[in-house]
Amino acid sequence: MRSTLALLFLASIVAGPLHAQPASPAPAVQRTEFGRTPDGVVVEQFTLTNTRGASARVITYGAIVAELRVPDRDGKLASVVREITASEQGFQRGFAQSGAVFGRVANRIAGARFTLDGQEYKVTRNNGAHHIHGGAKNFSRVVWQAAPSTLPGSASVTLTYVSADGEEGFPGRLTTTVTYALSDANTLRIDYTATTDKPTPINLTNHAYFNLAASSDVLDQELTINADRYTVVDADLIPSGEIKPVAGLPIDFTRPSPIGARGDRLGASRRYDHNFVLNRRAGDTSLLFAARARDPRSGRVLEVWTTEPGVQLYTSPLTAPTPEEKSPRFGFFCLETQHYPDSVNHPAFPSTILRPGQTFRSTTEFRFSAK
Repeated sequence: MRSTLALLFLASIVAGPLHAQPASPAPAVQRTEFGRTPDGVVVEQFTLTNTRGASARVITYGAIVAELRVPDRDGKLASVVREITASEQGFQRGFAQSGAVFGRVANRIAGARFTLDGQEYKVTRNNGAHHIHGGAKNFSRVVWQAAPSTLPGSASVTLTYVSADGEEGFPGRLTTTVTYALSDANTLRIDYTATTDKPTPINLTNHAYFNLAASSDVLDQELTINADRYTVVDADLIPSGEIKPVAGLPIDFTRPSPIGARGDRLGASRRYDHNFVLNRRAGDTSLLFAARARDPRSGRVLEVWTTEPGVQLYTSPLTAPTPEEKSPRFGFFCLETQHYPDSVNHPAFPSTILRPGQTFRSTTEFRFSAK
């Protein structure tokens, strides 16, 4: 009996406690250096990884989602956004086709001017006679401060940028935070907040360039948008103030349709660049289904949910590859959740004005699955 007890005691020393279980994995955040700007500012990189192996790389330059790896129907991981690597040109001019945050006002402001509380403000002209995406030094071209944050069941990071009073012509000192959280459900959630010391317009969005196949084109990827209407624009893509039905137009995605199916009806650009008015009740700011995209080859599905009233669909030119093309193209589509373009000059549009004592809040979720 004593020898048996001794053997059990020795076994417990080797194997550990009889009821011990292996530690379960947890969402993780890894902090590293991405690169340095030409003037020596360190740009950090935060890699968010969930327990299923999906991951997102977020860099402090532009609050950019530099990579977003999610599985296809066979479990193969690949990045569904354009991957961003450090480069001197990127740091100097901004990283092209990146999942950056644009602000202080994303999209367009007609004539690069607006009137607020009786005072006219002139902002940077960087789109012909107009203003777009926050100006020359917009939020996608500055280095944010960042630190890991704690959200149950998610790997997350919070970034902060303080925009000075008068930056790009906008009034008020604006403090903005963006939190990216990658959950175990393969959802990348983006929470925006902002406060100001003077009345100012604000319209923040992430400009991720998606391709659910992670290569080739997006012509066959199917899209649905929860919008029966859109904002009518002129030749400069400036809203007229009219809101009309999409029915009968090539921009009707109320039912699933391949993105490239109607490219030949989009004029010389052969691309979408349209703001859709989401089917939302007036005054409702809850998280609402905005759009769904599906790639039939990989089985990847993206659903976009947002508290915003609109979404801008922007795509690569929707033309078939030519025999002369030597390398596969990387087509894309963007679903930029937002307030409507030029809202500051259209009182009938949902307001983009933030005032002292208020907190701007906006949430968008990119929900991934595969089947």
